[in-house]
Amino acid sequence: MSALRSLALILAGSAALAPLSGCGIGGGGPAFVAKYEPWRAVEERQCLASGLVRPNRFVASRSALGGPSVCGAEHPFSVSGTADGRVALQPSATLRCPMIPAVDHWVRFVVEPAARYHFGQPISGLKVAASYGCRPINHRYGAKLSEHGHANAIDISEFQLADGRRVSVKNDWNGDARARGFLRAVHRGACDTFTTVLGPHYDSAHRDHFHLDLARRGRTGNGHVCK
Repeated sequence: MSALRSLALILAGSAALAPLSGCGIGGGGPAFVAKYEPWRAVEERQCLASGLVRPNRFVASRSALGGPSVCGAEHPFSVSGTADGRVALQPSATLRCPMIPAVDHWVRFVVEPAARYHFGQPISGLKVAASYGCRPINHRYGAKLSEHGHANAIDISEFQLADGRRVSVKNDWNGDARARGFLRAVHRGACDTFTTVLGPHYDSAHRDHFHLDLARRGRTGNGHVCK
């Protein structure tokens, strides 16, 4: 067991933040600040026990993503499609169990209806800009560990329609009326499912994608950020 992994275990149950090296160990990558959060493992195990997520041709089990330090998930999945495979994720996203039904719900009840309303056709794919990655928020040295480091986040930069048209956050957030309406609808609708939704109005780092995650926020863990 590495020294950093041992330190993460020693910190179990502690609410204090502790600086730990990020995934650049030996490679000069950015460091982050993290803490051991027991709710993550509990939530993941509850999701797995519920049977909401089962391996199929669009959802494949992966080996654990443990380390370095507190990064990773106990039982991650590689997800190549959602909504019964109608909507492809390109490339496949590496996600922890609770994120999978959340993405599926958003696609089924927000993205697909918005595509039919604004474009009169189905959505066929989502471009995944990022999923799992052991790194600090916005890649800032010394920042808090991103939810991406827990496989608890996904970044979407583009939506592909059935006729091949691509609607991108970067190019179409201020594009024609249909594209603007669609992108704002899927951004706004994500706020009912995810606890964090960030887009171009948040900051320049999110000008080209939507960031979606299930972080616990505030004293109760039920806080939301939608920007």
